[in-house]
Amino acid sequence: MVTFAEKVITFNKQLCYHGNLPTDFNVINPYLDNPETLIVMQQFYNRYYNDNLKRKFIIGINPSRHGAGVTGVPFTDTKRLYSACGIKMQSAHTHEISSVFMYDMIEAYGGPETFYNQFYINSPFPLAIVRNTKSDNWINANYYDDKQLFEMVRPFMVESLKQHINMGLKTEEVFVLGKKNATFLAKINQKEKLFGKMTILDHPRYIQQYKSKDKQLYIDNYIRLLSGL
Repeated sequence: MVTFAEKVITFNKQLCYHGNLPTDFNVINPYLDNPETLIVMQQFYNRYYNDNLKRKFIIGINPSRHGAGVTGVPFTDTKRLYSACGIKMQSAHTHEISSVFMYDMIEAYGGPETFYNQFYINSPFPLAIVRNTKSDNWINANYYDDKQLFEMVRPFMVESLKQHINMGLKTEEVFVLGKKNATFLAKINQKEKLFGKMTILDHPRYIQQYKSKDKQLYIDNYIRLLSGL
């Protein structure tokens, strides 16, 4: 029987966005841009998902260019990939603010092995999106930042979510990171009927950036909701 890890690895290896994008937007595919990303991504999933367990689905927005946009692992920069998961990346060194909160929460939950045994994290648009600014800098962008962008990537997002579900994910309740993300996913879910209950969690970036003094309260709330307490 094909393991959960093998299903995720196959999905990531074939990921490619061929759709249109509005002017000034671009998509970063780390699996095509950096050969080492494929290596560490496979190491990660073979370490934590080498089984056939059904897992709860945590849904982000889309990867950041310093997190999964480099490592290929959602909410995991190169620092946490090494310090928490023991997988070292030689070709890149990144720090991503959402990864800091997520791995503090994972540690409080019981550590990566316990957490990833129960949960799978990914995004409806599983590749990094960037936007060119007036000063000609590329910055992180969200799939919902631009109405035209959302409509262009929507079919790809729906297909991606369906493929994730088919890997062996529980769909009666999903956990959505970010209130605006939840609003747009609700639009998709209303039509596609992919999930049952959608439980909304504040996004790790928002917590780390604006609510760091209350970080432990947010961690406790994550654990309470993820545990179904």
